[in-house]
Amino acid sequence: MWFNRHRFYIIHDVVRLHIHNEYTRSVASSCPHSFPPLPASVFYSYSSARFLPGLMLLRRIMRPDDANIAGNVHGGTILKMIEEAGAIISTRHCNSQDGERCVAALARVERTDFLSPMCIGEVGHVSTEITYTSKHSVEVQVNVVAENILTGAKRVTNRATLWYVPLSLTNVDKVTEVPPIQYERKELEQEGRKRYEDQKLERMETKQRNGEFIVPVVNQDRQNKEVYTVGYSQSSLIHLVGPSDCTLHGYVHGGVTMKLMDEVAGIVAFRHCKTNIVTASVDAINFHRKIKKGCIITISGRMTFTSNKSMEIEVFVDADTLVGDTQERYRAVSAYFTYVSLSKEGKTLPVPQLVIESEDEKKRFEEGKGRYLQTKTKRQAHMQPLTQQ
Repeated sequence: MWFNRHRFYIIHDVVRLHIHNEYTRSVASSCPHSFPPLPASVFYSYSSARFLPGLMLLRRIMRPDDANIAGNVHGGTILKMIEEAGAIISTRHCNSQDGERCVAALARVERTDFLSPMCIGEVGHVSTEITYTSKHSVEVQVNVVAENILTGAKRVTNRATLWYVPLSLTNVDKVTEVPPIQYERKELEQEGRKRYEDQKLERMETKQRNGEFIVPVVNQDRQNKEVYTVGYSQSSLIHLVGPSDCTLHGYVHGGVTMKLMDEVAGIVAFRHCKTNIVTASVDAINFHRKIKKGCIITISGRMTFTSNKSMEIEVFVDADTLVGDTQERYRAVSAYFTYVSLSKEGKTLPVPQLVIESEDEKKRFEEGKGRYLQTKTKRQAHMQPLTQQ
């Protein structure tokens, strides 16, 4: 009996190693500029029962309830998977040494590009790697690959960078220290420190300008709005935070919040275009304050900018505390989502131009245009070396 069980473990590991080799070859051939291929040790080994501390792979099949009516997986579903994987590897790393036990909480998500839609029936592979640690934060790089299990074809769909902070299990307001990681080269640590300082500065700037609360638009008011205006497509969703939304601390998972934000942004985009729409990218998502179980959160979205083939939607999450001695409303999360309009054949369609009605809307439009041009310039600069190879 022992021999058969041991033999099963060995065979299982060989099969997983074969899957890993196929995965590595596919990623390398389909996207040579993606993150480095995962080593075989990232896959769970039954014989050693250990994970490689700095790497992890999470995967699952995409179901019909993960997708829109066109069969494309919601961007929010993928964002939630990305955050779950990031939370696991960060929490595991922060508890890798003796000391106070903690849970990693999401503080920020850098710009995330949706390179290719994921479809129902495909398997999503989310690979993560810790690339930098400061005294109180962890940077996690994430790569998402979609696999067609019928043909074996794979393609990279997403890349993301997330920042986590470890919170004590006994005192949620206490940030514990992060065990340092070893860098292959000194330059990698210096580059990571620069990314850390840049995101820290941007988080402070974003927090200072997010004081405005959006008043939800009811359908009766919407009927009086002109088509293609900000007020016509502006949308809100109200959600009561329950136990299934929360971490061990009783605070909302970052992935749950991002999924709700993507849903609202998608509604805004659909109301503006009246076509099939998909998430193209998400600008930096900043988590300003924690959201506790029992809070009522209002997720609001409004159109800020349209180009010929894309639209930018600003999304806020405001929390109302109902449980406790003090009742307040505060801004918890903010981000910008970019959507594109697609035909039935999956081709990009022109986006109706946004109708501006006020000075505030004009100001937000110009700011959105600046972000759009900046992103376009960065993309062209990145693509230029590739075309020269």
